[in-house]
Amino acid sequence: MPSLTFVLPHWLYWSSLAVFPLVAVYFVHRERARRDAGRANLFLAYFFLVTVGFLGMHRFYLKNRWGFIFIPFFIAVLWTSTQVRDGREAVSLARSQSEHAERLMPRAKADVAAGKAGAADRLVKAEADAAAARANLAAAVHELGRAGSISRIAGLLLGLVIVGDALLIPGLVRRARVRETQRAATDHEIIVDVPATPVKQPLAPFRPVDWLVRVTGEFVAYWSVLAVMAYYYEVVARYVFNSPTNWVHESMFLMFGIQYMLAGAYAYRDETHVRVDIVYSHLSERGRAICDIITSAFFFLFVGTMLVTGWRFASDAMAVGERSFTEWGIQYWPVKLAIPVGAALLLLQGLSRLMRDIATATRRFG
Repeated sequence: MPSLTFVLPHWLYWSSLAVFPLVAVYFVHRERARRDAGRANLFLAYFFLVTVGFLGMHRFYLKNRWGFIFIPFFIAVLWTSTQVRDGREAVSLARSQSEHAERLMPRAKADVAAGKAGAADRLVKAEADAAAARANLAAAVHELGRAGSISRIAGLLLGLVIVGDALLIPGLVRRARVRETQRAATDHEIIVDVPATPVKQPLAPFRPVDWLVRVTGEFVAYWSVLAVMAYYYEVVARYVFNSPTNWVHESMFLMFGIQYMLAGAYAYRDETHVRVDIVYSHLSERGRAICDIITSAFFFLFVGTMLVTGWRFASDAMAVGERSFTEWGIQYWPVKLAIPVGAALLLLQGLSRLMRDIATATRRFG
């Protein structure tokens, strides 16, 4: 298989963090609004074809057993890619040995010209070693070319099968939907609704804060899907195309750091942070509110410190245009800017929580 030389551009990385969640939200809301939500649809079928079509996952998604036909082709691609990788290593070793043997030739000839003892024998041996090394290099290059040809043929056959399925998917989706309709007419599903823990509503003045925190948390949550896609690309590039990347791990590491900071307020809103509640859980609602008011001093001390120091980190990074020290060289200031932004969201959510607790403690909040 050919090598992949793609390196994710910086502008594409940052724009994907902004655009992908918007697209994901659109499709999620569209599916929820449709009467046939959950049934096979054309978008997901093509999505599986593009991303994991080489494993026949689009066929499996449509509950079609012909997806198994893709697996032998993919195994052939993996095997031939391994042969190519081994061939490259063999060519590299043979080339190194050939260059070493060629470097010994001038020395042996110089010794013969100088009339040193045994120089003629050393020259003959050097010429024989050089000839053998050249033969080994030629054989290794030939084997590499042969393995590359087989790998390209296997990849081409797999690509043709995928392209053929791209034309068949609309019909496959229609047939899958017909089968699902027929099955739904005969099956009787029992759906058990598990009530979720309700989120306490904020006071009226802080409802915009609640909305901002909720939207931000749900927005960055979709980045986890990007991580799946990025690491999937890394695995395929490394083990199928012998082309490991120098940007996937760093990009996802930084993305999760930003997500961690921006989602903190959302977790605090839904009360999903870890809490030691041996005593707290036994208190009444008013007692818990009073406890939260007392301990909020530590919360605001921590958040205030994070806000101030985080802004210093971010402003320094923006002033010098700080970048990572890796070959990818991504900008660091957006990552560090997430620290004060996340702290500000936590501060706003903490104020909303404090006002609600005060109202609860004074019996003014239902």
